[in-house]
Amino acid sequence: MAEPARSARPDTLPLLEVERLHVRFPLMGPIKAGLLQVQNRFLDAVLDVSFRLRAGTTLALVGESGSGKSTLGRAILGLVPIADGTVKFESEEPLKTGKPAPGYLRHVAMMFQDPISSLSPRRTVKSLIAEPFIVHGLTDRDLDAEARRLLALVGLPKDFADRYPHQLSGGQARRVGVARAVALSPKLIVADEPTAGLDVSVQGEILNLMTRLQRELGLTYLVITHNLAVVRHVSDEMAIMYMGRFVEYGPTQEIFARAAHPYTDGLIAAQPLPDPDKRRAEVALKGEVPSLARRPAGCEFHTRCPQAQDFCRHERPAVRALNPGHSHRCHFPLVG
Repeated sequence: MAEPARSARPDTLPLLEVERLHVRFPLMGPIKAGLLQVQNRFLDAVLDVSFRLRAGTTLALVGESGSGKSTLGRAILGLVPIADGTVKFESEEPLKTGKPAPGYLRHVAMMFQDPISSLSPRRTVKSLIAEPFIVHGLTDRDLDAEARRLLALVGLPKDFADRYPHQLSGGQARRVGVARAVALSPKLIVADEPTAGLDVSVQGEILNLMTRLQRELGLTYLVITHNLAVVRHVSDEMAIMYMGRFVEYGPTQEIFARAAHPYTDGLIAAQPLPDPDKRRAEVALKGEVPSLARRPAGCEFHTRCPQAQDFCRHERPAVRALNPGHSHRCHFPLVG
């Protein structure tokens, strides 16, 4: 099992500030939309998302597939365009011009979801780990020594430098991905499903590695996952996403203890129980997530909410504070 996350430090200034972020993708051109009389020719993947991430802490983005988690992470790194809103990193706006400002990508890095496919099959582990130095023009360094240093940092023998991705297990490939991410000593790492496809024991090893590196290197993590067991053990704060919006946001332990939104409560209740004698009478979350191209009116969760009322079908809930640091979007929260 992974080491528990350190408690958040309230005295630390925000490293990352996101305000009312909006990411959308065109479904069709304006001419076709006019001919078909389509009013909204865009698909809104992320809507009105705001949060602050303090240096040295971990924020987990949680939600079902298609909720906008990965899109949000990529938008922060400038990998997808932002339609509206701001991203501030150390009080600067590195994406203000539409592309990352010079030097920004030296301070942020990403661990991609599939550890094998994110590594070029034609390159050795040594060249893959050394690539960030070459991309950023740091060729005056001893790249062989850097590769050995990074392999040791993530717990891999130095002879792995000459291996190719197909010669690695899933856990080993993930460690190589971690080595690439920390190569330039970034301040922020966006980790997209860091334990996906790994055995439970290997998941614990990777999470312990990430926690150790956070402690030793002062890293800040934005972890994207649907695995609530991971969230509970590695994150200081968590944000629950549904159809591109945050429906609940706050300290991890508080949300697990007092979930305010029915969707959050359903996700927590859907976790597998380790005791085979404890069976759930019914599925916590029912129904399918509506299409982003045809968003429901009012509260977008009302089509699946067990306590939805007529008011929910017509009026979209605003962000409400349950207490300082803990907010939700629900007309009838589970706790008051």
